Amino acid sequence: MRILIFSDIHGKSDSALFLKQKAEELNADYIFLLGDNLYHGPRNDVPEGYDPKKVAEILNSLSDRIIAVRGNCEAEVDQMMLNFPCLETYALFAADGKRFFLTHGHVYDKENRIKSGYEIFLSGHTHLRVLEKEEGIVFVNPGSISLPKGDGIRSWALYEKNQISIYSITGALLSQMTV
Repeated sequence: MRILIFSDIHGKSDSALFLKQKAEELNADYIFLLGDNLYHGPRNDVPEGYDPKKVAEILNSLSDRIIAVRGNCEAEVDQMMLNFPCLETYALFAADGKRFFLTHGHVYDKENRIKSGYEIFLSGHTHLRVLEKEEGIVFVNPGSISLPKGDGIRSWALYEKNQISIYSITGALLSQMTV
């Protein structure tokens, strides 16, 4: 099972195009979108390459492989643009004997979360990469593919063969963990 994990595209068309290229190159079985796909939010400057219609078109071309959750910037109008559900606060998924909890991070996070039923907790929202294990749970935040904070490196994650890896868009391996 090969799963791409992206968060916080924020309407940036080159980020969505990168996602599509990776999905095709790696022949991804699924793509997890952890929210904030089309809109840039009122606190962010309009990102260079902001084109939510193009992002919707690109994501719709992958809709049969996408599992998405609602970010704090998603609205009902976004659902009218997308061919896959994107308005649920969380989703559950199972693969390779592992259970995944997907959320954006503005409602549920490491401190305020449903405490059982999964081994891997995926969230975005902070635009900061995280890959750590605590109390038997692996916490993953792929960072932001469009508007990274901290070191400014645009990043995404890959789950494959019971391993999670976080990469920069240049292909550099930033962190990795067997789960």
